[in-house]
Amino acid sequence: MSTLFTKIIKGEIPCHKVAEDESYFAFLDISPLKAGHTLVIPKKEIDYIFDMEQMEYQGLMKFAKTLAVAIKMAFPCKKIGMSVVGLEVPHAHIHLIPINGVSDMNFSATKMPRSTEQLNKDAALIKSFL
Repeated sequence: MSTLFTKIIKGEIPCHKVAEDESYFAFLDISPLKAGHTLVIPKKEIDYIFDMEQMEYQGLMKFAKTLAVAIKMAFPCKKIGMSVVGLEVPHAHIHLIPINGVSDMNFSATKMPRSTEQLNKDAALIKSFL
C-alpha cells in the first residue's frame, strides 16, 4: 500500500511542490510551524531514514542542503532547522524550517495558518532561489 507521500509524489494528492529530481522530492508542509516549512523525502518508499542505503541517504542530505539554502534566502532567518521525527507518516522525511530560535522547532506549538494562495506564493519564492 502506498504511503501518503508516495501518493503526493505520483500526483494522486495535490501538494505545493518546491523541487524534484529522479530520486528526491520536496514540498511545503500544509500545517507549517513557520512560512517556508518544507518536507524533503526520497521517492523510494522507506519508513526509517536510517534504514536508507548510504548513497541514498547522502543524496537526500545533499538535496536537502540545496533546498535549505534556497529557503533561507526566501525566508530570511538565523538558520534553517532540520528535524527528522518520522512517526507521522511511514515514509522517511526531513523537515526544513526557517528558525530564529529553538522554540521555532516545537512541533507541539500551534501551526501557522497558510492559505492555498500563500502556500503557492511560498513555493514559488523558494523555487526562485533554486
